[in-house]
Amino acid sequence: MKNEIYSFNLYYKTIEPQAMTTDLQKLHNIWLETRAHQNTDYPMIGFDNLTNAVISTGPFYYYVIDFYDMSLSHVNGDIEGIHGLDPAVVTFSDILLTIHPDDVDFVANAESFINRFFRERIATEKLLSYKMNYSFRSRMKNGEYVLLNHQAIMLSIDTDGRSGKSLNIHTRIDHMSSLNTRKISLIGLNGEPSFLNMSLPEKALPSFSKREIQILKLIAEGLSNSEIAEKLFIATITVKKHRQNILEKTDCKNITQLINQCTLQGLI
Repeated sequence: MKNEIYSFNLYYKTIEPQAMTTDLQKLHNIWLETRAHQNTDYPMIGFDNLTNAVISTGPFYYYVIDFYDMSLSHVNGDIEGIHGLDPAVVTFSDILLTIHPDDVDFVANAESFINRFFRERIATEKLLSYKMNYSFRSRMKNGEYVLLNHQAIMLSIDTDGRSGKSLNIHTRIDHMSSLNTRKISLIGLNGEPSFLNMSLPEKALPSFSKREIQILKLIAEGLSNSEIAEKLFIATITVKKHRQNILEKTDCKNITQLINQCTLQGLI
């Protein structure tokens, strides 16, 4: 399939003023310090590249948040079926208000940690080359709370490296797990290294090389060591060594556990 290029030029659905709860204000305060100070343009986006970077394993929806004015656009997927929210009028605050009260602090701290990590460890200009990933409990249409996986890909930043527009994808993963591990993963795109399964406060940072990520994805597709070796033009023994290193880094005992964990972390 040809890699078609799209430019986002649709109108924005701006957030209406509303009384903020303490939890909601806490979340908005995080982005107050890092949001863009000027409007940022949408890049020319290859949707094939984006969909290759994002895998949804259950019911999902996505939207673009513009941190400059906190407006939403491109709301798509099953947001009405999941949350009971009308995609035509939903606001960012509406989505934030679905977060379980006991997970609000984690989400706020996770966002703060990610911002600090880029400033101190990676570089804010690299924001466009990473997918951010963590999970939290969220209120469903029927009032039940289930585990959602949050994936975010920054689409634009301003001239000072502040957050512009971000593509956010929320996927139900309660069929895979009901336990929120409260881990954060930064998945490197375009050959950047990945930092997986990070805890708050910062602990050891498992990092996968570009080659290890390639092998992980091929393992998830069901390829054998010899098939992976042939596809990547490397020796079978090299694939075996990479596989063992990956298992050790993730502290997994077998491939099934590895695939489940990497899916939850958003790596594959």
